[in-house]
Amino acid sequence: MGDTVLVTGAAGVIGRVVVLVLAGAGMRVVAADRVESGAGGRVLVGDMCDARFVAECLDGVDAVVHLAAIPAPGQAPEEVTLAHNVQSAYLVLDGAGRAGLRTAVAASSASAYGYAWAERDLSPPYAPIDEAQPCVPIDSYGLSKVMTEEVGAFATRRWGIPTTLLRFPFVGDGERLANRLAQVRDDVGGGRSELWTWLDTRDAARAVLAVLTSGLTGHHVLNIAAPDSSTWEPAAALMAKYHPETSIRGPLEPDASLFDTTLARDLLGFVPAHGWRGDA
Repeated sequence: MGDTVLVTGAAGVIGRVVVLVLAGAGMRVVAADRVESGAGGRVLVGDMCDARFVAECLDGVDAVVHLAAIPAPGQAPEEVTLAHNVQSAYLVLDGAGRAGLRTAVAASSASAYGYAWAERDLSPPYAPIDEAQPCVPIDSYGLSKVMTEEVGAFATRRWGIPTTLLRFPFVGDGERLANRLAQVRDDVGGGRSELWTWLDTRDAARAVLAVLTSGLTGHHVLNIAAPDSSTWEPAAALMAKYHPETSIRGPLEPDASLFDTTLARDLLGFVPAHGWRGDA
């Protein structure tokens, strides 16, 4: 506590809440984004693909949370999505190591596994999905997240800086989450590619804080997901209907998430607190 932490993408869905959670935990936050974030404290506006701006952002901070990215396919041409996300990750994470920061956290995505934005139906070899499962993206956004994870591993090898990449699924709360849940209720099959996995924004921010205060060393990639699925339909029935070729490892509770978050619990002591059935 008391660290000065750079948060890139501070005006985004996750970034706004991360800024509040870190400040509430006693950290000084430097909020950086392409647009004015409205955060208190030091606010910097610029492009995280600009090496000079990134160097300015990293000056005088102890740790970095890198959330800035094109957040989904279709918002820019495929080649732009790939180039922007990987370049910004390289400048921030390599720059953090070069500057001697004590740790770096970055947002990866469940899309790295390859199912969420695939142009054809794909099924995981087994479920619940853990971090050992191979990544098979066939879209540029998913590929950009795999490459972002590799940039983190590179920075750790090169500079010794601890890097932790968090694989987030759909993230939301309030109206954003309510709309998503309604969409899944209306078309359960439409949630097939994401395996009905989601995360409350507050838990995304808590996971970031957990990494910053964990003392982790080395490079890690961790699944972070809500404890329950986004639909009332039982998990086993969903898999049997929409992913019949997937091997199920162990019994599934009816409302269980199909992403295994055991590693985050073991390394960080982090357990998501918010499920939509009771409090979201």
